[in-house]
Amino acid sequence: MFREKTIQTKEGYFGQYGGQFVPPVLESPLARLAEEFSKAKNNPAFLKELHHLLKQYVGRPSPLYYASRLSDKVGSKIYLKREDLNHTGAHKINNCLGQILLAKHMNAREVVAETGAGQHGVATATAAALFGIPCKIFMGSRDAQRQKLNVQRMKLLGAEVITADRGTASLKDAVDVALGYYIDHPDAFYLLGSAVGPHPYPTIVHYFQQVIGEEARRQVLEQEKRLPDSIFACVGGGSNAIGLFSAFLNDPMVKIFAAEGGGEGADSPRTASTLVAGKPGVFQGTYSYCLVDENDEPREAYSVASGLDYPGVGPEHAHLKESGRVSYHCITDNEAIAAFYELSKLEGIIPAIESSHAVALAMKLLKDKKQLAIINLSGRGDKDVERDMEHE
Repeated sequence: MFREKTIQTKEGYFGQYGGQFVPPVLESPLARLAEEFSKAKNNPAFLKELHHLLKQYVGRPSPLYYASRLSDKVGSKIYLKREDLNHTGAHKINNCLGQILLAKHMNAREVVAETGAGQHGVATATAAALFGIPCKIFMGSRDAQRQKLNVQRMKLLGAEVITADRGTASLKDAVDVALGYYIDHPDAFYLLGSAVGPHPYPTIVHYFQQVIGEEARRQVLEQEKRLPDSIFACVGGGSNAIGLFSAFLNDPMVKIFAAEGGGEGADSPRTASTLVAGKPGVFQGTYSYCLVDENDEPREAYSVASGLDYPGVGPEHAHLKESGRVSYHCITDNEAIAAFYELSKLEGIIPAIESSHAVALAMKLLKDKKQLAIINLSGRGDKDVERDMEHE
C-alpha cells in the first residue's frame, strides 16, 4: 500500500504540466507542506496511524462488486469499485484523513477547504471533528442550494460553511474564495480536495488516493485471475480517477477511460469537459488544461454534477491526455442522468451523479464487447435523490 506511482518528470511536474504559480506569501507555506509531506510518507508511525484510520474508521478495503444485472444489460463483465461505501459516502475521506494527519503534525490551528458537490466538505468536516481542529468550508451558493443535505451535514459536524456568490457560484468560485482566504491566512492548513492546484497538492492527493487503485488491482486479480481490459472513472479536478488509474498506468493492456461533465455537450458553452474542449494555461496555481473564452481567459463551466462543474483539471490528467495513456470523453447531463436511474434500478445502488458519468461512458463503450471492466463508483447518490436534475 502507498507505493510511489507518480509520473513526475521533475518535482511538481507531470510532463510539462504542473508547477507552482502562486503569490510570494504562499511560497513558504507550500514549501513547508511539501517538506512535511515528504517526511510523513517515510514515517512508519504516520503510515501506521493512517492505515489504522482507513481500516477502522473509513472501512477499507472497499469492495470490488460484480454488477451482474448491469453486465447482462451492457454485454460486458463489469465490476464496481465501491467507494460509495466508505464512511461519509465517497472517496474524498481517503485524502482528507491523510491531509488532516499532516495538519496535526504541523500543529495547524485551523483547516480550510473548498467543496463542490459537498462530499469533500463533509469529509473535511468529519476529519476536523475527529481531531478537534476548527474548519471553514467554502462552497458556491448555487452548489449549496443543489446540495442542501451535504451543507446540513457539514454544519452538524461543526464546520463553518461560507458560501461564494461570485461568478457562477460553483466550485471554481469556491476555490477562488478559499485560496483568497489562504493568502490572507497562510498559517491555516488548506486541505485541498482534488488533484489540482499548485505543487505539492497534486502529488499529495495522488498519494492518498492511490489506495483505490491498489485495492482494485489486487481484488480483480483475486476474483478474475487477470487484469481488466479497461477501467473507467469520472473527472472533474480528477482525484478519484487518479486514485484508480495509478495502479494500472504501467499496464499497457489495460485501457483507461475518463468521463468529464459534458453539460449540454463539448461544443456547447454550457460544458465542463476541460480536456475535451479546453486548452493549456495557468489556472489556480498550476499549468494544466482550462476552459477558456475567445480571449483565452478562463470561462464558466457547467455540469449537472456539482463535483464536475469546474473549468480546470489536475496537471497529471493533462499529461495523461497528451501522452495518450488515458482517453477522455464528454458525457452530457442527459446521459449521466439516464445512467443514474439505470444503475439504481438494475443493481439497487444509487450512484452520485458524478459517478454516473463514468457509468454512462462504460455503458456506451462496452456495449456487446464482452470485456472485463472496472468502474470507480466514487460516491453515493443520497445527495442527489431530492434534486430535479432534469429541470435544473
